[in-house]
This record gives sequence, C-alpha cells and structure tokens, in this order.
Amino acid sequence: MAIEGKKIYARLDRYSTEGFSRGASRVKELFWMLIAGRIVASFIPGSGWRRVILRLFGSKVGIGVVIKPGVRVKFPWRLAVGAHSWIGESVWIDNLEAVSIGDHCCVSQGAYLCTGNHRWDKVTFDLECGPITIENECWIGAFALVGPGTFVETAAVLAIGTVASGKIAAQTVYSGNPCRVVKDR
Repeated sequence: MAIEGKKIYARLDRYSTEGFSRGASRVKELFWMLIAGRIVASFIPGSGWRRVILRLFGSKVGIGVVIKPGVRVKFPWRLAVGAHSWIGESVWIDNLEAVSIGDHCCVSQGAYLCTGNHRWDKVTFDLECGPITIENECWIGAFALVGPGTFVETAAVLAIGTVASGKIAAQTVYSGNPCRVVKDR
C-alpha cells in the first residue's frame, strides 16, 4: 500500500479480531483476570491451591504438578499440564491457542510460551495463532521463548534463553537464537 509515493507498512486502525474465539465467556474471562489469575500469579507459596484454581477454570492439570509463584496464564481453559511437571517462577503462558505440556516436564523460570503473533507482512497486522505442544520429559530452560505452532518432541531440551519455533526433535539439546542443535540428549 502506498500513500503519495510512501509505502505504508502498518494500518493498525484496520486491525480486527474477527474470527478469533477467546474460548470462554467474557464474564469467565473477566473473573479470571481480576481475581483468580492474580491469585495464581501471586508470590504466595504453594502449588496445591494453584492447581485447584486452574482446574476450576478449565485447565487439565495432572497429579504432582508444581506451579511456582509468579506464573501467568492467559486462558486457563486452553492449558493442559501432565503429571509431575514443574512450572517455574515467572513463567508466562500466553495461550491464545492450546498449550499442552506432557508428563515429567520442566518449564524453567522466566520462560515465555506464546501461541499468537501478528503478520508483519500485512498492513492490517492480522493475528495468527498456533498451539504449542511439549511432549513428555522435556526441559524448557530459563528465559527460553517458544513460539506459535511449536512442537517439542519427547525428552528434548531448550537451553537457557533459546528461541524456538517449529519442530524440535526428540532427545536433542538446542541452544541459541535461532535455536540450533547442540548435541543429543
């Protein structure tokens, strides 16, 4: 698009969320944001009550799951966490789409799981979403970033600060931005 010979890259006034479903009623989302979400994200210790609140809002949370203080979850009704997995301090699960974390996984402190992005190549900045799947026995290192549509296969590792998207091979250690294979696990 061009105006008077100047290329236009963004027209955010034309952005629309038409076609995007939040997955729950506005009342449920409001209650989550104002009360329950803040309690889960608080720095009060304890995992048991966090598991209960997340389940009340539709999360599937397995037995023995550890959820540390400061964890943020956008839409709990789109979250599944398998048995005996750990979610570290200040993890942000920005789940506009489903996020599935398998059994015996560790998502370390400060990790960011993001299921949505915007089309920079469209002037309307269209929203694109994709689920994140983390299979069993994976480790998502501290401050790692996991992008929309990422599939982390069984026993894969993302080292500290790794930026991952796409398919992450089983039993493989990745590091860097963009992530690269470091070695087999």
